[in-house]
Amino acid sequence: MNTYLTQIDETVAYLRSRINVIPDAAIVLGSGLGKLGDRIENPTVIPYKEIPNFKTSTATGHKGNLIFGQLGSKNVVAMQGRFHFYEGYTMQEVTFPVRVFARMGIKRLFVSNAAGGVNPDMHVGDLMIITDHINRMPNPLVGPNMEEFGTRFPDMTTVYSRALRRIAHDEARQMGIELKEGVYLASTGPTYETPAEYRYFRTIGADAVGMSTVPEVIVARHSGMEIFGMSVITNEAAALSDTCLNDGNDVIVAADRAADRMTQLFTQIIGKL
Repeated sequence: MNTYLTQIDETVAYLRSRINVIPDAAIVLGSGLGKLGDRIENPTVIPYKEIPNFKTSTATGHKGNLIFGQLGSKNVVAMQGRFHFYEGYTMQEVTFPVRVFARMGIKRLFVSNAAGGVNPDMHVGDLMIITDHINRMPNPLVGPNMEEFGTRFPDMTTVYSRALRRIAHDEARQMGIELKEGVYLASTGPTYETPAEYRYFRTIGADAVGMSTVPEVIVARHSGMEIFGMSVITNEAAALSDTCLNDGNDVIVAADRAADRMTQLFTQIIGKL
């Protein structure tokens, strides 16, 4: 048997020994957005270091816990922190948790991230529903196809669920939360983008840019999962100057300020599943 698939099945077996339900949704929480994990009821918290074949999240603002419990009256599993390509992990390692979730029988993936706004209409603190993406990272499906999960050439026409996006807008209106929509561009990092790169990304159609999310989404799509994505805008390209620069700590602070609204919204959307 494929070694990678063996590792996936080992991890699934371990997690099934800790929980006895199949979550209705899996949630990946980005930089500074782990607060949602603290809202999960009846939690079973499993540090990544205890999970066979899981890696360690080294990025700032990523606690490194897998949390099973209830959110919006539904069973969920949440990653408090993800793995990044820029940390030195392979794409198989970055997307390993998504493969595990799919193998467990989870049908929906909610992804979140902290992102830089390249659309001048995007401002710090905005919540942006991801409608599409541009991938400037290595594709995680390169290599032998994992037939156990999906086809060699998965369709990417409508990656982000229109049904879940409609629910998000309906719930946001009732809650008085303003939402933006846009295209998320993923680059490798770990450097922040230059002004010229920001202009280029805007020219090719990006509204926000970050260093994550897309590899997980591609693998989730390949695995047949329904996907909802949201970016929290934590800095603005238009506001950068020689005296006002991108700063990792500022990103965490901005994400934390928006985390409550995102948590409320995710809770409502998941409650409607």
